[in-house]
Amino acid sequence: MDSLESLPVGRRVAYWRGRRRLSQQVFADRLGKSKSWVDKVERGVRSLDRVSTLHDIAAVLRIEAAVLLGRDARPAEVTGRIAGVERIREALATYDMAVGRPVVGCPGVPADRVARDVGHAWSTFQHARYPRVAELVPELLAGAQRAHADDPGRGRATVVEAYRLTASLLVKLGEAEIAWLAADRAMLTAAGDPMLVAAATVQLGQVLRASGRVRAALSTALAAAYRIAPPGPDDAAPAELSLCGALLVQGALAAARHGDDRTVADLLDEGAGMAARVGDGHDHHRTAFGPTAVDLARVAAALDLGHAHDAVTWHEKTIARDGWRWLPAEHRAAHLLDAARAYLHADDPASAARTLVEAERVAPAEVRHRPAARDIVAQVARDPHAPATVVRLAAALGVT
Repeated sequence: MDSLESLPVGRRVAYWRGRRRLSQQVFADRLGKSKSWVDKVERGVRSLDRVSTLHDIAAVLRIEAAVLLGRDARPAEVTGRIAGVERIREALATYDMAVGRPVVGCPGVPADRVARDVGHAWSTFQHARYPRVAELVPELLAGAQRAHADDPGRGRATVVEAYRLTASLLVKLGEAEIAWLAADRAMLTAAGDPMLVAAATVQLGQVLRASGRVRAALSTALAAAYRIAPPGPDDAAPAELSLCGALLVQGALAAARHGDDRTVADLLDEGAGMAARVGDGHDHHRTAFGPTAVDLARVAAALDLGHAHDAVTWHEKTIARDGWRWLPAEHRAAHLLDAARAYLHADDPASAARTLVEAERVAPAEVRHRPAARDIVAQVARDPHAPATVVRLAAALGVT
């Protein structure tokens, strides 16, 4: 069977046709195809590019469609809920430092060492290695809390960053309620420092949108953005513009969920002006903010507003830029999921499937571990006109 699974799909069709003792002509008649069509499929001259055709062949051969896909249809090694989420929940429920009790198993670590560890974890997140980040977060939180308690001045920014990272990860994994706790901790720790509050508000906006609290997401993002907004376009450094612009994008995405076209356009245009001054290829405050990021937000906003064809147009225009390749893998893969939804809503399941496969190539964990991603894969795979490529992905994720 291992040798069979290594064969191309057409050869597997020929194998199972032989097992069922069907001639090419009889097999073709049952499929409503010509004998020449069957011969070309079995020789690999013609590809099986539609889900409906694949299922028709499987029905005639009395096997599951996944059998024709061989090892490509095996369940992914790691899918679904990440076990580390429960450890993160426990870490967020720990108040040892607040009540003056040392964290067990967490000896004092220099603040600069903790900051480097948090930075490394952020980089791991941006490479979409979510299971690894989930393993790191509990100890990071304990270390950052300890560093903050030992040296509040130097440790404050680090613990805010640790909470921001935790909230970002949990939103990805569909754990909005726990993410809210992490974002709230970041906000409380940052209180009194407008820049730290603004940074924490980026994640709070994500959490509020994921929780369906779009009005709160909009008002909170705008309040934080305008608190740090420069008096004039030339009066702020790129890092400050990035943070302010990222908050405007968060506000626009919240407005899109609320169906407010005018506010979406105004905020994204204002953010685009800031992005033009920042440029692409930067990652100030872990925002990856720049012209490309703003236009990718236009895709998500158009999709939520019900303008699928506009979303597709923005997607195809934006990914042709150099700035697209400079974005973190996590950001690109997340966008590709939005683009797949746009293609699906625009009645182009073939492009939706191709985009999902590309997302899985860029960042496998983005597709394997995000509940939203698995839902999109299942929707595309169920479309009778979807290409067979997406069936391999759906079968691997166990969502067929």
